[in-house]
Amino acid sequence: MRLRGPCLVVLAGLLAQAAMAAETVPLPQPRPETSAPDKSAPDPAKPDAGAPNTATPNAGTPDTAAPATGAPDPSRFGGGPHIDKPIQNTLPQPATMTPPSADTVNPDRFGAKQPDAAYGAFQRGLYKTAYNLAMERAKNGDPAAETLVAEILSRGLGVPLNPAEAAKWYALAAEQGVPEAQFQYALMLLDGRYVKKDEKGAFALMQASAEAGNRLAQFNFAQLLVQQDPGDAGLAKAAVYYERAAATGLADAQYAMAQLYANGAGGKPHDDAQARMLLAQAARQNYDTAQIDLATWMIEGRGGGRDLKSGFAWMKRAAQGGNVAAQNRLAKLYMGGIGTDPDLILAGAWYIVARRAGLIDPRMDDFLQGLDDDQTKQALQKANRLP
Repeated sequence: MRLRGPCLVVLAGLLAQAAMAAETVPLPQPRPETSAPDKSAPDPAKPDAGAPNTATPNAGTPDTAAPATGAPDPSRFGGGPHIDKPIQNTLPQPATMTPPSADTVNPDRFGAKQPDAAYGAFQRGLYKTAYNLAMERAKNGDPAAETLVAEILSRGLGVPLNPAEAAKWYALAAEQGVPEAQFQYALMLLDGRYVKKDEKGAFALMQASAEAGNRLAQFNFAQLLVQQDPGDAGLAKAAVYYERAAATGLADAQYAMAQLYANGAGGKPHDDAQARMLLAQAARQNYDTAQIDLATWMIEGRGGGRDLKSGFAWMKRAAQGGNVAAQNRLAKLYMGGIGTDPDLILAGAWYIVARRAGLIDPRMDDFLQGLDDDQTKQALQKANRLP
């Protein structure tokens, strides 16, 4: 149950300033943006090559490149012409992820020590009742009730959506030290749509919430620290909060810590084994970027033994979840028979799915052109049935 908040993107020069030159996992961007063509998937002609590819871009980054001369007509694969441009994906923070169901919410989140009637109604999905009950107490300055009212208004649960009014109640609760309210109001201050933008005030509230143990605030405060100082000193400060949030099981933070260990940055030693363990923890929570990285590391044998089948399985899981970069890389694994039996039809089908989403890979375009008419027809039919 989290208010949609602004995206705090790690600066582009972060890796160059903080990472070891021989390591290639960028710091820490929990969701894909764009990069050069995919070069991290194993060469199909060398399925047993075990050395890591030191030119590997972010494994969660979509593979894009200028189309090669003679590339097939995109309309042949069921889509209109594609322009070679980055796939624009929002970089979500934990505050923008799918909220948990109401029955998993702990009343402590709203500053209440014991469940009350308003919280009980909210937990059962009786949002209008919860709003009415909480409003009575909120008007009398009860911080837990103020936070609950703000939460209901910010999401339009049983009442009209009203973020501006929600901001007023979050602000009142934040002044009384409710960590959840501090976090949510900090996001609003950063966003500046419903309240006057105030980065300094947001920083202070985010820090207060993080220190109080709010794991989403811990992660987002770490992001603010990195944004403020993208060098290793900033990373070292941020690592304290990334680590706290990771210890609670927050996938974003686990992925961020994996990047720090993979690069020996932020005061952390270079430790691929630890990084791989953290990638696995995030991947198990359906964190698609971690799934792609983990798959690549397993195939390369980085941070542990080589496991082609498991690597293939993780890449497939990310692809089935809709990650376009994973779909393209899975096509290459099928093409080369890496971790699975070679299957040119499925290779073509998965690349068609990625291509329809806007990803263009000249190497895979050449592969598609090499399919005969019957193989192309079968690939199209399978592509139409894929997620």
